[in-house]
Amino acid sequence: MALLLRVVLLLCGVAGFTKSLSITTTDQMIEKAKGETAYLPCKFTVGSEDQGPLDIEWLLSPADNQKVDQVIILYSGDKIYDDYYQDLKGRVHFTSSDVKSGDASINVTNLQLSDIGTYQCKVKKAPGVANKKIQLTVLVKPSGTRCSVDGSEEIGSDFKLICEPKEGSLPLQYEWQKLSDSQKMPTSWLAEMTSSVISVKNATSEYSGTYSCTVRNRVGSDQCLLRLDVVPPANRAGTIAGAIIGTLLALVLIGLIIFCCHKKRREEKYEKEVHHDIREDVPPPKSRTSTARSYIGSNHSSLGSMSPSNMEGYSKTQYNQVPSEDFERTPQSPTLPPAKVAAPNLSRMGAVPVMIPAQSKDGSIV
Repeated sequence: MALLLRVVLLLCGVAGFTKSLSITTTDQMIEKAKGETAYLPCKFTVGSEDQGPLDIEWLLSPADNQKVDQVIILYSGDKIYDDYYQDLKGRVHFTSSDVKSGDASINVTNLQLSDIGTYQCKVKKAPGVANKKIQLTVLVKPSGTRCSVDGSEEIGSDFKLICEPKEGSLPLQYEWQKLSDSQKMPTSWLAEMTSSVISVKNATSEYSGTYSCTVRNRVGSDQCLLRLDVVPPANRAGTIAGAIIGTLLALVLIGLIIFCCHKKRREEKYEKEVHHDIREDVPPPKSRTSTARSYIGSNHSSLGSMSPSNMEGYSKTQYNQVPSEDFERTPQSPTLPPAKVAAPNLSRMGAVPVMIPAQSKDGSIV
């Protein structure tokens, strides 16, 4: 029995003496909010036989299985290389200034949803090799939460209280509270106290007050406030009558404007037409009328002294020379019946008998 105990102690001493490189940090699952910094631990120890150069490598296996593993930071030959992965460039750093001391932990700053995945820490110091995995989950805090009422806030009506965050990772938890008056929620609402929507039936004035809705998930919370005022129903008949009267007044006003515009246009058009119009009732120039009359008078006097022998030639030439338009334009004056003189009186007065030829309708002498 004593001999067996000595053998066990000897084996344990040899195992302790020949202990090789190992990572002391256990596998972990870390949850962080978007925009925060994630600390990924990786501490290691080396054995006496591990004499090779120290190499440290961090790999990312994205949540999308279609993407291959990416090297995000590397320590080799006493130098650090952190520009392998473009999505994390400038956002991943070793936490220790001397990684050879046994601390290969890193920080990932300003977390994004694309940073979700499995991170693996590999430490090599020949002949020792060790690695550990850390699962990182990035969640979005609830934010931009808005409270609202869907429906009419009148006594006896039905409406809904809505609590809706603009963003936030699932699962989300809701909690409603009444902050004013008795600070007691109506009994009919208790079943929906942890829901994003509360359905209100047959509302009463007791429901009035200030309410708060708090939204939570595993990385944060957000809150909004709502003021509820349940009032008696409005006088809808008066509202409708006022709307009708207002509409009629608006139509009358529009009609008056259109009428005035139309009237003004008609007046302007009439003024332009009168300004450019030539009046038809203006009498012809007096000079032409007097000329025509003098011309006719001279012809009549000439006829009185002519004999029948030369009447024919004169009538064909002189009568035709009188312009027809002058006769047409000369206003017709009323003719007086000729005075009757006895033949004996004419002879004593020295009158000479003259034969006047007959004239046809076309003006020729018969």
